[in-house]
Amino acid sequence: MTDHAHDLESVRGATERLLTAVAAMDNAAVTKSSRLPGWTRGHVLAHLSRNADALVNVLRGRPMYPSAEARDADIERDAPRPLDVQLADLRASAARFDEAGAEPADWSRTVELRNGVTDTASRVPFRRWVEVELHHVDLGTGYELEDLPAEFTQREIDFLTQRFRGHPDVPALLVEEDDGRTIPTGRDGDPALVVTGLQADLLGWLAGRRDGSALTVHGGTLPALPPL
Repeated sequence: MTDHAHDLESVRGATERLLTAVAAMDNAAVTKSSRLPGWTRGHVLAHLSRNADALVNVLRGRPMYPSAEARDADIERDAPRPLDVQLADLRASAARFDEAGAEPADWSRTVELRNGVTDTASRVPFRRWVEVELHHVDLGTGYELEDLPAEFTQREIDFLTQRFRGHPDVPALLVEEDDGRTIPTGRDGDPALVVTGLQADLLGWLAGRRDGSALTVHGGTLPALPPL
C-alpha cells in the first residue's frame, strides 16, 4: 500500500513552496493569465483551495463535489479575490486537508473521487501532491517541471503511463527515460513507438503541460494524448 504518511509530509512541503511563491505576488499578478487556457492565476489558486476541501470530503466519505457545475461555479466565484484572501484560503484549506489526513482511518479502504473514479484512501495524499506541484508550475511564476522533486516526477510518470495503459486512443508505445528505464503504455500489443527524453519533458507531455517537441520518437510520430 502507498505510504500515505510520507505523501502527507510531501504535500506539506509542496504547499509551503507554493505559499512562499504566492506570498511574493501582488494583486495585479493574481489577475494575470496562468499557463492553463482560460484561467487566470486566481482561477488556479481558487481551484487549489477548493480541491483541498474536496479531498477532505473524499477522506470523510462524502461526495468530492456536489456536482461538476458547483465545482466550476466555486472556482469562478473565488478566482477574482485579492491576494490576501487567496493566500488565507490556501493556508486554511491546506490545514483542513492536513487535519483530515491525521485522523485515524483505514487507509486501505476504497474511496470515490470525481466521475465515478475510485482509488484506495492511501492514494489520496499523492493525488493532492500532484495538484499542488503541477498547478504551482501552471502559475507561471518561475517554478518549472525541472524544479519538481525527483521522487514526485518519477511517480507521476508512473501514474500517468498506467493511466494511459490500455487506452484505445493511445497507440502501444514505450516511454524511455533518460536513465534507460522503459515503461509500456497505450493500447495492448507490441509497442511500435519508443518515446525518449528527459524526465521533465516526458512528464510535461504526459501531463499535457508540454507539446513533446523536446522528445525523440522512434518508429513513427509522437501521438496526441487524450485530455486527463
